[in-house]
Amino acid sequence: MVLMDKKARVEELVELLNKYSYEYYSLDNPSVTDKEYDVKYDELKLLEDEIGYVLPYSPTQRVGDVVLQGFSKYTHKARLWSLDKAQSIKEIEDWHNRNIKFVNEMNSREENLPPLRYVITKKFDGLTINLTYNEDGIMEVAATRGNGETGEVVTAQVKTIKSIPLKTSKGDIFEVHGEAIMTTEAFEKYNETAETPLKNLRNGAAGALRNLNVKETARRGLSAFFYDVGYKEGTGFTSYEEMLNFIKEKGLPIDSYIKYANNLNEVEKYINEIKDMRFDLNYDIDGVVIAIDDIRTRELLGYTVKFPKWAIAFKFEAQEATTKLLDVEWNVGRSGRVGPTAILEPIELAGVTVKRATLNNMDDIKRKGVMIGAEVFVRRSNDVIPEIMGVVESSLENAIEINPPKVCPACGSHLVLDGAHYFCENTLSCKPQLVKSIVHFACRDAMNIEGFSEKTAEQLFEKLDIRSIADLYKLNYEELLTLDKFGPKKAQNLLGAIERSKTPELYRFIYSLGIPNVGVKTAKDLVNKFKSIEGLKNATFEELILVQDVGDIVAKCVLEFFNEEKVLNTIEELFNLGVNPSYEEAVIIESSFSGKIVVVTGSLQKYSRSEIKAKLESLGAKVSGSVSKKTDYVIAGDEAGSKLTKAQDLGITILTEDEFEKII
Repeated sequence: MVLMDKKARVEELVELLNKYSYEYYSLDNPSVTDKEYDVKYDELKLLEDEIGYVLPYSPTQRVGDVVLQGFSKYTHKARLWSLDKAQSIKEIEDWHNRNIKFVNEMNSREENLPPLRYVITKKFDGLTINLTYNEDGIMEVAATRGNGETGEVVTAQVKTIKSIPLKTSKGDIFEVHGEAIMTTEAFEKYNETAETPLKNLRNGAAGALRNLNVKETARRGLSAFFYDVGYKEGTGFTSYEEMLNFIKEKGLPIDSYIKYANNLNEVEKYINEIKDMRFDLNYDIDGVVIAIDDIRTRELLGYTVKFPKWAIAFKFEAQEATTKLLDVEWNVGRSGRVGPTAILEPIELAGVTVKRATLNNMDDIKRKGVMIGAEVFVRRSNDVIPEIMGVVESSLENAIEINPPKVCPACGSHLVLDGAHYFCENTLSCKPQLVKSIVHFACRDAMNIEGFSEKTAEQLFEKLDIRSIADLYKLNYEELLTLDKFGPKKAQNLLGAIERSKTPELYRFIYSLGIPNVGVKTAKDLVNKFKSIEGLKNATFEELILVQDVGDIVAKCVLEFFNEEKVLNTIEELFNLGVNPSYEEAVIIESSFSGKIVVVTGSLQKYSRSEIKAKLESLGAKVSGSVSKKTDYVIAGDEAGSKLTKAQDLGITILTEDEFEKII
């Protein structure tokens, strides 16, 4: 291949690979496999090295294997403004009323401004970046916000963000503002191997962009969203909607949640929608941005010294804060694992008073440098117990080291260290283990013993010497009457529920046994493959990993579980006591839902959540818990929340319960 041909091939490969990246990262719709991408990438790298011809927008420039000497300054072509903030709907209302008054006043002077229309978007909690693209569509400069007028050049760092195009379509010079963010997946992946774990997503993003070692930036796997064109030569925009469409057309990543409101009620509705989805997102937001759509109205309203008058941010309560670690409590779980829980000085986080937080294990404690008496970073996300992310270094002076317990805090038995976790070996008489195992066995998704509670399980352990799940089937009426708050009716009802539980579906029985890492769905998948207890007991590692969503870890857990003599004896005893699990191979009905991915959200009138799931699976559908571009249908009941909103944004077919019934 002659030199000119090789240069042409480089240009062809760059265009092609950039197209693939856009499809993968921005559209979530890849047109080639990872292997195909890698083959072309390797070809490009070899050609570039051979002929020394490297385009500034080549994907090979994202590697980040340079260490910079320092940061240079960059003067933005147009100022990057901060936003005025509101923390109540009353403040938003006051701002809205001022806007109405202004528009009416301008129109009385024959300005002919349109009725107020607001654009509602999420307020991302990351680091603001400003990108400059030249006439050829090449990203020339990436800079931080700085003081709004002058920032620091971070072009090499931003090039590591794979969703940002290094080259877009030719046209006018423009600057676009966005937010560099770190997803929870990238955060967790980084912390798995980091010597010093990151404390939160925002600092992870900010630290990455302000790192002179660009390889370190690349390791953090940043993402970005763009939302504003601060400067553009040539024809301007008439509306914010038009501006957002321009950003999207240029191939820059833009959030799918964009709403338009014509009045205050609609604004409040969308604020609440975003607030509801806050903890379901895989990145941080700290509020909602409300901005006037019409650009002419914006121009006339103008700016204060600090803020534009045409936009405002509704701020959420913090989901991260610092507080004092008062003590560490060690608790025993169903598996015998003894885990640490932090006792905190109470603190308000996202509208909830937090007094406790998880610490995972001793390795995690040491890695984060956490000590009793120190100030710690606490984060609340999703509806789970908050987590301690790190320690305030300056508060460690008089802090006390955290030591693991020498014996089980519940029963005083010997502890063994297995991997990163401590376990109590006393599985027969350690109360928390037995109580939690019995409660799990009896729960609705397992054997479904109605009226069974943790308090009942504690009494069975303490007063009736129950030491195995099999012992439940040996209980008698007279024994139960000796328990607190157990009269004749309650005793009879419990015995009846225990008797009815003897004929469970096989997957429920498998789940009830408490195999580590085997939830309800995995139990169903295992049953569909192996059909019986015997089939599962005799399964090999190779057979197990062929089951959908069963990886090496789950396969090992299943093998180890059924290798335990105590487990096999308990199962045999249950069968001897009349427990008889059943399995009927599901008959898949050919339907409109065959092979489709369906999400159910909200409250349905005719189905419980488990009933609708079973119904959909019988129709050949795969039921998912989250909405994505791959979702085919969303069945929405009453009070459907953020999943419905996301489905609407993505243009997914939405069915009411009645519409679903008509189809089937």
